Amino acid sequence: MDRVIVIRYGEIFLKGKNRGFFEKLLITNIEKKIKKFDCALKRNRGRYEISSYNLSVETEIIDELKTVFGIKSISIAQKIKSDVDVMTDIILKDIPKNVTFRINTHRADKTFPLTSPQVSAVIGEKILDSDGSLTVDLHNPDIEIQIDIREDGYTYIFKDKIECAGGMPVGSAGKGLLLLSGGIDSPVSGYMMAKRGLSLDAIHFYSYPYTSIQSKEKVVELAKIAAKYCGAMNLVIVPFTKIQEAIHEKCCSDYMITIVRRFMMRIAERVAIFRDCGCLVNGESLGQVASQTLQSINVTNSVIERLPVFRPVIGMDKQEIIDISRKIGTYDISVLPYEDCCTVFMPDSPVTKPSIHRAEAEETKIENMNSLIEEVLDNLEIIKIEI
Repeated sequence: MDRVIVIRYGEIFLKGKNRGFFEKLLITNIEKKIKKFDCALKRNRGRYEISSYNLSVETEIIDELKTVFGIKSISIAQKIKSDVDVMTDIILKDIPKNVTFRINTHRADKTFPLTSPQVSAVIGEKILDSDGSLTVDLHNPDIEIQIDIREDGYTYIFKDKIECAGGMPVGSAGKGLLLLSGGIDSPVSGYMMAKRGLSLDAIHFYSYPYTSIQSKEKVVELAKIAAKYCGAMNLVIVPFTKIQEAIHEKCCSDYMITIVRRFMMRIAERVAIFRDCGCLVNGESLGQVASQTLQSINVTNSVIERLPVFRPVIGMDKQEIIDISRKIGTYDISVLPYEDCCTVFMPDSPVTKPSIHRAEAEETKIENMNSLIEEVLDNLEIIKIEI
């Protein structure tokens, strides 16, 4: 008998002939998470199994597995030979007195001589005969005992399933560039796209001295938390000061935020293409602020020439976004009171229904626009965020 951690995937089952690609990637991502532990990982036809680990690190291993996209659930199980009498003995040793119970059996090994309902019935009867304090309750039991009979001649016995992140393995859907501000929404957007298999780099626009060193450090911390789910990433820091000063000096104040965001999108697309990213990801939520009205999003998006822009929180309200940020651990960092680029030179009344024609007219006032962008691209800072 061995104590093991059983790992189950979910959506990968739907991938048919391509399942091997997704399984291999999931194994790679799991290995990265558990490499610091002395343990063994093996595949067992639709299950993965971690064994030979010190019990003192079991909780730590489970915490790491909870952050791996592609894993649906895990269980701490006893691994034994597929024998009804052995199964019964193991259950009797572990089940407390005076409780109600139910046995659920999953028989992956179709050569096993009993069907799943028969296994549950036979073992349930043996348990009742051995301990008169126990009672079967099929509807609301105190304890549910799970029996998973595998194809290799072994069976897992466990009680609980620990729900994990779900989704698809990071890296299975390509790579994107996340526009990472210091706020609540963009880390959640990165998390949601990583859950769909997208690996990420991130880009942050930094306007020192108008934004402080602490605001930059805040974004680095957000990237480190995101990397727990998204994997290692490169954080691209864009020196945005000169561009914002030029916009403040040359453009009408009500269009400043619109022009700032158009510059950000241009630069982000250039960086994304250079870094082999197939899309941009941002934290825009429709109608949340002036720069996120339908008209504003259309005007800022119009400068994008080649890449799609994904907005995974576009239809969510603020509380829904906050709830996810709390779950993934970014909320407390996001609400630290350090300014970001979008608060620099903030106009009293930003336009909520800008037009592309007017935005383009405002940009013509910045005669050296292209050279400012090129200067920025020549002076990027790259911070490697490891897991």
